[in-house]
Amino acid sequence: MDENNIRHRALYQEVAERLRIRILNQEFPPGGWIDEQAIAAQYGISRTPLREALKVLASEGLVDLKPRRGCYVAEVNDADIADIFAVLALLEGRCAADATRGLRADELRMLEKLHEKLERCAASEDIDGFFEINQQFHRRVQEFCGNRWLMQMIEDLRKVVKLNRRHSLDVEGRLARSLVEHRSIMDAMRRGDVAAAELAMRTHIEGGRDSMLAASSAAAAAQPAGKRLTA
Repeated sequence: MDENNIRHRALYQEVAERLRIRILNQEFPPGGWIDEQAIAAQYGISRTPLREALKVLASEGLVDLKPRRGCYVAEVNDADIADIFAVLALLEGRCAADATRGLRADELRMLEKLHEKLERCAASEDIDGFFEINQQFHRRVQEFCGNRWLMQMIEDLRKVVKLNRRHSLDVEGRLARSLVEHRSIMDAMRRGDVAAAELAMRTHIEGGRDSMLAASSAAAAAQPAGKRLTA
């Protein structure tokens, strides 16, 4: 059976999930036009569920629906990154505070184990491993805060951030700084210091923002003069 072909009744949620994965994997580049006819044919569906799926992705900020022009993958610039991370710092800081306030012993042990893995990844300069464990750590903190609305907002914003090709951990020295920030978060959570946990998490998120913007600036400076975009 062709994996691209969606059998039985096509649900727009399933179509949205498939397209979401392809967008986040950069299969559809930022700013690129989405060929609705080709995708509908590829999946063996009509244009109706596809358009409903694209509306879902538009609500998440992953695509832009332009009247009479069609659908395009959203582009994220430096100003967008700065704005998104400002909101993420507030949301994830609140998650850390709420998680710390009601943290159980077994939950703390789970975070401790993840932190130990971060320490090992940093010691071996395993950036990919650090990135993956870091994501797991943040998801656990969000789960332990017990607020599904906060989790949903953070998840939606993180999806948009993934449209940016730049990786904050690629910046020289960021891996070490990120680990120090994680130590501060863990120290506050061990002590049950709600305010300190919130501040440490916000500082950590802001550090990621600064590194991502630095990576973007470095990439722009490295471009040949003739290829740089001007205002």
